[in-house]
Amino acid sequence: MPPEPLPAGELQRLRDLDRGALWHPFTQMQVWPDETPEPPVIVRAEGNWLVAADGARYLDANCGYWCLALGCRPERVERAIAEQLQRFGHSTLLGISHEPAIRLAARLTELAGPPLNHAFFADSGSEAVEVALKMAYQCQVLRGHPERSKFLALGEAYHGDTLGAVAVGGVDLFHGVFKPLLFHVHRVPPPHCYRCPWEKRPESCALECASALETALETHAHELAALVIEPFVLGPGGVIPQPAEYLRRAVLKARELGVTVVFDEVAVGMGRLGRLFAFEALGLKPDLVCLAKGLTGGLLPLSAVLASEEIYAQFLGAFAERRTFFHGHTFTGSALGCAAALAALEVFTEHDRAFLKQVQDVTIPAFWKMLEPLRAHPLVGNVRGLGMMAGLEVVADKATRANFDWARRTGHRVVLAARKRGVNLRAIGDLVLAVPPLTITLDEIGLLGRVYREALDEAFAQA
Repeated sequence: MPPEPLPAGELQRLRDLDRGALWHPFTQMQVWPDETPEPPVIVRAEGNWLVAADGARYLDANCGYWCLALGCRPERVERAIAEQLQRFGHSTLLGISHEPAIRLAARLTELAGPPLNHAFFADSGSEAVEVALKMAYQCQVLRGHPERSKFLALGEAYHGDTLGAVAVGGVDLFHGVFKPLLFHVHRVPPPHCYRCPWEKRPESCALECASALETALETHAHELAALVIEPFVLGPGGVIPQPAEYLRRAVLKARELGVTVVFDEVAVGMGRLGRLFAFEALGLKPDLVCLAKGLTGGLLPLSAVLASEEIYAQFLGAFAERRTFFHGHTFTGSALGCAAALAALEVFTEHDRAFLKQVQDVTIPAFWKMLEPLRAHPLVGNVRGLGMMAGLEVVADKATRANFDWARRTGHRVVLAARKRGVNLRAIGDLVLAVPPLTITLDEIGLLGRVYREALDEAFAQA
C-alpha cells in the first residue's frame, strides 16, 4: 500500500514554511506564493515519478534539473551510498587519500582513455568549470605565457553560476547584472540555426558560424588561455545544437593554434546524448572535460575535471617551485559521491554498455518521434536539441518568429498545464524543456507526448 498523503494541515504548514524561509533558485519570490495551482511539495519518488505531499504523481521530465539520468530512485546507486556510509561518510583528500576517490579517478580515466589520464574532483558543475578555467590559465603561466589570460566562449553559453563560470557564460538574462564583477571574455555568436545571427537558412548555410569561431581563434590566440564550449548542445542558454562539423573545426583550429580546449560536458555527458562522454561522438578529445549532473546518477553533488597528460605535466616540479594547483574544497572527492558515481558508471558500462546502446537505439529515436508532430502546433516555432535533450520554443507568430511579451509567461503556462496532467516540466522564458531520465519507458514517452500536446493547446487558448 502506498503511503497516505500528508494531512491537509501538515501540508499547509509546509507551504507556509516554504514561503517564509526558503529562497528558491531562479525564482521570482514575490510571485511564488500566488502561483496557481500551488507548486507541488515532493515527499518521495518511485521510478521516474515524483510523489507530492497530497498524493499527486508527476512524471519527472525535468529529471531533477537534468541530473537524474537513471531515474529518481536508482537502486544500485542508493545501495552503494548506503554501503559506503557504513564504512565512512567523509575524509579529506588533502594530505591523505581514500579508496572511493582512487577507484573513481582510475575508472573515469580508464573510460575516457589517454591522454585524459588524470581526474580532479569538485562538488558541482559550476565548480568543475571554475577548476578547468584556473587549470587552463595556470597552465599557460607555467608554460611562460602569463599574457594568455583570456577565454573564448559562445554567446548564449551557460557554464554555471559561480563568478568564473558566469564570466564565460553568455546568457544575459542570467549574467548581465554581474558584468562589473567579471573578467573579460571574447565571445562569438552560437550556431543557432532557428535564429541564425548570419540570417542564413539550411539551404544557404556555409557554416558561417564555424568560420567566425575560427577567425576569433586566429585573432585572439596570442592572449587565449582556452576555448570553453558545451559540446554538441548549448544547454540552459537555449538548447541550441551544434553541427558536428562546427565542433570538429573549432577543436582542430584551437589545437593548431595551441589554445587549450575545455569541454563542459556537465549537461551533455553521462549518457544524455547516448554516449558516456559527448566527445566520443566527435572522435577528437579536448584537453579538459568537466563532468557532473548524471555522474552520480544525480543523487549526490560531485563533479570531475578530466585533464590531459600534457596539462597535468605542467604542474609537476620540486616543492619549492610552487607549481602546485592550489585549489580544493572541503568535500572535494566526497566519499559518498564517489561511491555513487562508481555505481552509476557500472550501470552505464556493464555488458558492453548495453544500457547506453538501449538509449541510443531505442529511447532517443522514440523520444524524437514523439516530439516531431509538435512542430506543427500553432504555438511552436521550433523544436530543437539532441539525444535526450530537447527544447520547444513557443512563439507569438510562427511566420515572423516573434516572441511573446516576457510578462505573459507563455512557456510557464505550458508548464502549469502539463503539471495538471501529471508531468513535471521546466521552462526558461518561452523555451519549454524536455530532458527526461534516460530510463524513461516507451509508455512514458507516449504520455509525455500526449501531455505536451494538451498543455500546448491549453496555453494557445490563453495566448
